[in-house]
Order: sequence, then structure tokens, then C-alpha cells
Amino acid sequence: MQADALTQTGNDPLDIFIIGGGINGCGIARDAAGRGFSVALAEMNDLASATSSASTKLFHGGLRYLEFLEFRLVREALIEREVLLKAMPHISWPMRFVLPYHPDMRFESDTPVSRMLGTVMPWMKGRRPSWLVRLGLFMYDTMGGREILPATRTLDLETDPAGRPLQDKFRKAFEYSDCWIQDARLVILNARDAQARGAQIMTRTKVVSAERGGGLWTITTEDTASGQRQSVQAKMLINAGGPWVGDIIQNTLRSNSSDGVRLVRGSHIVTRKLFDHDKAYFFQGTDGRIIFAIPYEGDFTLIGTTDADHTDADTKPECTEAERDYLLNFASQYFATPLTTDDVVWTYSGVRPLFDDGAKSATAATREYVLKLEHSEGAALLNVFGGKITTYRKLAEAALEKVAEVFPGTKPDWTAGVPLPGGDFPVDGLESLIASTRAQYPFLDQDWATRLVRAYGTEVADVLGNAATIDALGTDFGATITEPELDWCIRKEWVRSGDDFLWRRSKLGLRLTADQASAVDAYITAALQSGSAKAS
Repeated sequence: MQADALTQTGNDPLDIFIIGGGINGCGIARDAAGRGFSVALAEMNDLASATSSASTKLFHGGLRYLEFLEFRLVREALIEREVLLKAMPHISWPMRFVLPYHPDMRFESDTPVSRMLGTVMPWMKGRRPSWLVRLGLFMYDTMGGREILPATRTLDLETDPAGRPLQDKFRKAFEYSDCWIQDARLVILNARDAQARGAQIMTRTKVVSAERGGGLWTITTEDTASGQRQSVQAKMLINAGGPWVGDIIQNTLRSNSSDGVRLVRGSHIVTRKLFDHDKAYFFQGTDGRIIFAIPYEGDFTLIGTTDADHTDADTKPECTEAERDYLLNFASQYFATPLTTDDVVWTYSGVRPLFDDGAKSATAATREYVLKLEHSEGAALLNVFGGKITTYRKLAEAALEKVAEVFPGTKPDWTAGVPLPGGDFPVDGLESLIASTRAQYPFLDQDWATRLVRAYGTEVADVLGNAATIDALGTDFGATITEPELDWCIRKEWVRSGDDFLWRRSKLGLRLTADQASAVDAYITAALQSGSAKAS
């Protein structure tokens, strides 16, 4: 099974070569291709195979970052929430968050705000008073020019349904807005749009060397399956390698850059469904940290995240027993029914590649993205550190500002308000689209139609084609997975294995038996070998 072939027109070098198929790399590729640059992107594994499929899956401003006085980051993220909602209303949607408040809870918090509060009002040391929480939420409501999302309100947990799963001691809560995002699908749709605008997207393709000379980069890639190598030249190289950004700098590019990356592991647990409503919870821990408990995939609850230093990007991040127990105990401080390991159905973990700013703890390390441009022998290099999924589009615009220093006359920003594939319908048009999909395909029940629209938006008809009955969809693999959907993802979304589809293009792996998952993998392998579903 070979990776996508790299092509170069004549003797003309590419304008930009990007290493890394996570959200930053694919977002930059889309933006650059849309401005007319010739672009190629290489990802050594599957798209979104690392950090970008292991997030907490939120477009959010980062309420807790206000305590670290990161106002620019929070404001940019708050503004972006609604920009992104309009561009992808199928894979992102508003969500209300419930922040339970108890006046006697104490916190071991070491942030600029907590230190200041403890100095000015010593009796408040270790507490977040109600007025401080409300002030933070007022800033959260107003800093971003909110138009779509509803404002904060106060809840009486003794009467509101959100109070039922919680311990009786929590009688008051604040409810505010943020947004859900299907993180891995966000990456795929950016890659698809980049490709539609002329970018070459290559998966299972590792960059083994990149050398400067004659004002150009000569980049050698290797197909990770066949070992076949090929070379291409580019005027500019962008290192968006995520957790591997430092390794690429040192070992692939052999750069003398002194900039470093801090790897921070964030682990999550998925439990049985813990509550019946569609709101999420924001819990404050006595250690000063916070976690979320979020409705997940209909029948589950997602709880996370941790912050722990991770030493090696090549060591697969896994949720340790200690992290699992930490999250269970944390959530049990709030839920009326304590959680145990029997409640956990799945865990996952990702590594955040943060810029090393020398912070004392992983929690305090900056979430600001940092872009470092260097010129040598006329060939430009841009290293990308950090970033939040919420601000990926702004990071891409900032990267293109750096590109403009290399390519005078770069076209202006264009991505704000331009929908991703399948997202060309109104923010409030989801239910209408689901209804029209069911009218076109009467054999779809409400849950099935909703899942398809949430994944593919206005492209559902392209996925299902002219099918008039369930039988026309061929094999039923379980969990509403059928042949046309797998074929679509092979042709259009770079799916090469069962895991690609079950854990990144979707999370349907949660619903399949081992035998069903093996059948999905076998179908994909056979389709690729026979060419019956040609790859993207």
C-alpha cells in the first residue's frame, strides 16, 4: 500500500513544503493553497493521528487562562468560536457549561490572580469567591464580541435538572457558553479543502531529510509502507510537526535553533453516560486544576484532562492508572454517585507541543502559539510551536504573515467565513438539514441521519449516492456503518485502515465488537488492494 505520490511541475520548485498533518499543518496548507501558493504536505502517519485527535474537543476561550492573565489568547479564542461555528456547523455546535459553586471549597492555586487575591485579602487565600468567578465569566461573555452564543446565567441547582447528578452541597452554579468540535474531522476537512485548492496531501509519508542549498530546500520523503523514497525542492519549509517539532529541528533539519518544545500529556477517560441532559460540567479541583465532564457520542461521558510532562514524542502517550484514578476521584468530588474503574469504557491521551517558556509546571506553561522564522542560504524555515485547536485558523493566518516576509505580494487573509466541505448551511439549519436528509433517504432513522449530517453535512447525498433502500448500501458492519460510507472515506478522506475510520474519521470504534472492527479493517484493505475505492 503506497503513500500518495508527490509531483513537481517541470523544474519549478514548490513554494511551500509542510511537515505535519495535524490541525496546524493542514490549516496552514489550506490557507496557503487558497492564496495561490504551490503547497505539499507530508504526514508520517494518518492525518490527525496524534495531538489533533486527542483533544478535549472544544472550541473554547479557555476560562482558566484568565487566571494566568493570558488576555490576548483568551480574546482571540473567544472571537474565533463564532467565526468557526459559521464555517462548520455540521462538526461544531454550541454547548452550555455548568460551573457548580460551593463557598467553602479551597484551592491550592498558584496563578497571578490567586497570588494577588491572597495578598490583598489574606482571608480569601485558597478560595475563588463567587464575585471573582462571576467577574471572570463577565469578561468571558464580553471580550469576544459574542453574537450567537447565549450569555452566562446563574442556576439554582436545587431545581434545575443540571443539579440532579451532583452532590446536595452544590446549590448554585454558573452556566456559560462554549462550543463542541469533532477535532479529527476538523483536520480532515481542512486537508480536503487544501487539496481542492491545489495542495498535495501525502499521508504515511515521512520526511527523512531536508537540506538547504542554492536558495532552496531539497526534501526527501519515504513511503512508510514500501520504503520508497523521492525528493522535491521547495522555496520554504514549514515545520508543523506537533510533538515532533523539536526532533525535526534537531535531527531532520539539523538546525542550530535554540528554541525548545515542552511536551505536556493530557489524558481523558470515557465513561458510561452519567447524566441525561445535554449540558457539560466545568469542575474546579482542590489542587487548583479544572476538568470537564461532557456528553459524548450519545451514550457516554468524556472526562478530562490532566496536565503532565511527557519526555519523548516517540513514546506513545497513554492514560496511566494514576491519571485515570485522578480523574475518577476529581469527578467524584462533584457527582452524587462516586465513579469507579468499572465506569470507564475507554481512555485516550495526547501530547501538547507547547513552546518551552520555562514555566514551573505543565499547567502553567503558556498555551500561546509561537512562530519562529529563520533565513539561511536564501531558503526560509518556519517552526510552529504550540497552539490551541480553537485558534488554529488564526495561527495559520499568522504563519502566512511570516510567509509574506519571504514572498512579497502575498494575497490577503481569506478563510474567515469560508465554509469547510459540507458546512455550507446556516448555523441554525442543522435540524432542517437532518429532516431533508431523512426525506431523501426514508430508510434512515433519526439517530442515523443525525450522525451522518454531523459528519458530512451537505455532502451526505454524495456519500450515500442514489441508494433507495438499506439493502442498496451493501454490508452492514454495525453501528450504521455501510459500504458507501467506507468507500467515500477511502476515496476522499485518506482512510487506509480500520483505525483511521473508527477512531479518527469517527468514534464508532466505541460501538463495535472486535470482530466487527476487524471486518471494517478487512473491507478497507481489500478495497485499497483492488482499487474499487480509489484513494484520495
